[in-house]
Amino acid sequence: MTASIATNQTILVVGGGISGMTAALEAAECGKQVILVEKTPVLGGRTARLYRYFPKMCHPTCGLEINLRRIKQNRNIRLMTMTEVTAVSGSRGNYSVTLKVAPRFVNENCTACGKCGEAVTAEVSNPWNYGLDKMKAAYLPHNMAYPQRYVIDPSIVGTPEGEKAKAACPVGAVDLDMKEESVSLQVGAVIYATGWRPYDAAKIQPYGYDRFPNVITSLEFERLADPQGPTGGKILRPGDGKEAKNVAFIQCAGSRDENHLRHCSRICCMASLKQTQYVREAFGETGKSTIYYIDIRAIDRFEDFYQMVQKDATVSFVKSKVAKIVENKENGNPILHGVDTEGYHRYATEHDLVVLAVGMEPEITGVKLPDDVILDSSNFIEGSKDGGMFGAGAASSPLDVNRSVQSATAASLHAIQVIHKTASTEAA
Repeated sequence: MTASIATNQTILVVGGGISGMTAALEAAECGKQVILVEKTPVLGGRTARLYRYFPKMCHPTCGLEINLRRIKQNRNIRLMTMTEVTAVSGSRGNYSVTLKVAPRFVNENCTACGKCGEAVTAEVSNPWNYGLDKMKAAYLPHNMAYPQRYVIDPSIVGTPEGEKAKAACPVGAVDLDMKEESVSLQVGAVIYATGWRPYDAAKIQPYGYDRFPNVITSLEFERLADPQGPTGGKILRPGDGKEAKNVAFIQCAGSRDENHLRHCSRICCMASLKQTQYVREAFGETGKSTIYYIDIRAIDRFEDFYQMVQKDATVSFVKSKVAKIVENKENGNPILHGVDTEGYHRYATEHDLVVLAVGMEPEITGVKLPDDVILDSSNFIEGSKDGGMFGAGAASSPLDVNRSVQSATAASLHAIQVIHKTASTEAA
């Protein structure tokens, strides 16, 4: 166990997605010391894996690039990647925290030259693309990765492949002897910006996500459309690699359902509206998108975007909760069955590809948090009873990028207040 590296004037931010980056920056730029921990090798979270934001349809680099530059320039932020919180004790203004740091097997000498990746042949599933393709077992997670440092997958440590990676590195950065470490520290406030994860689509049995290869999630579709994704931006069916020109988008896949997620996940309608434009961009007038919906929740300024999509001749809307999906065995096409509640007629409609707008659930579901942390009925973080720990972004509620940034800013201001009051009490 290493010695303490922080004080009760330090703010701990857990999670390095857009919310965690925002919370850390707001506090650090106010002069506070911040430790930002992220369990994956890089910052950016799920936002970095988007192809476009709605409603402006700009790439996530628009916001992430600025934040990454601010983090690099701010000495008040200590970044710890591949790090998880394993224990928190104490009370507001004085928390004892234990962190677990997983080995990266690449040290700070790395220049991201890529020689280790070129040397190995072993491949592993690519989490950046939600497992839609494979990557080398020595890899840089993505082009904008920060830290800009390679990672060696543990599966090749102790194998000839690992030795190839080590031998190929010209600066001695590959260190296969790295071990898991434990770090203890004292902090005055904790911000949980742990983000969200997609609801397990396989649990929605009537939709056959785990049985039909041409039924995918909205997150997987996002990667398909991205030129940096597994298909180079071509919208191809995972089942056979054919172009998917006729795409069905199913809303509320797991959300607003007592059998799955009770809450509305808020972003799903806008995500599907956005993704219809990917189909249009790929295929022009020959592409076709159909949105199956209960109701469309495009609030505030997003109503204009919704109206724009409604006018798109390549997009149609069916007011219906799809009852089930079956597969056409001859061509692999999913066939959607249900009842159009506006015309009250049954349908059995065939599509090239089905995209499930899966709901959001907090990433901490199933994770042991301090007893003092208060969760709502859907396990989103409301804060702590003692007022020293806060939820931010999608860890606190289903939020889009814009509202996650607002939430993170608010959490940061609350944490700063805790630090100020702690300092005032000690001074008195």
